[in-house]
Amino acid sequence: MDGSERRCIATGDVRAKSYLIRFVAGPGGEITPDIAGKLPGRGIWVSPSRAALEKAVSKRLFARGAKAPVTVPEGLVDLVERLLVKRVTDGIALARKGGRAVAGYEKVKGWMLTGEGSVLIQANDGSARGKTKIAPPPGEANYIGCLSANELGLAFGREHVIHAALAAGGLTKRVVRDAAKLCALREENGDTPLKGRKSHER
Repeated sequence: MDGSERRCIATGDVRAKSYLIRFVAGPGGEITPDIAGKLPGRGIWVSPSRAALEKAVSKRLFARGAKAPVTVPEGLVDLVERLLVKRVTDGIALARKGGRAVAGYEKVKGWMLTGEGSVLIQANDGSARGKTKIAPPPGEANYIGCLSANELGLAFGREHVIHAALAAGGLTKRVVRDAAKLCALREENGDTPLKGRKSHER
């Protein structure tokens, strides 16, 4: 996506397109989440928060954004969450196949110590004490903590994963951008946001 901005139909905030979730109205008028931002049609933009999405549904703001009658599928907010999880885990899986992602305490700790890892990923249901033993690298957007161990495991073909890391380049920017939306959506439920830890924690 380019760096242009759009207005959220629920909050009125003007933000970069990469921060917002895009929706389009299909040929039959059904509202469809466009997580990848590539579907044809007039874009309708909503902030990645449960409150904003629920307001867009309850206040029938999608019809206003589409400037046409539309139908909103049942459970739209939960559908957006599931699609974001898939988008993030698919991105991590692709990074893994390209040698840009690793999982497991020792490998991840090694990447953090050598500086090869640019983003630390930890399961939100992992041991708090165990997670503090690995510090994320310095800088912003360097920590993703809104996936469960089972969800993170999907990216590595395992039952569950607690610690993972991404190297710079490749798909990392895309994963971080998509994870920021998922973390914002889940933050209201008490999950850890993208920038949930400081690099000096030990």
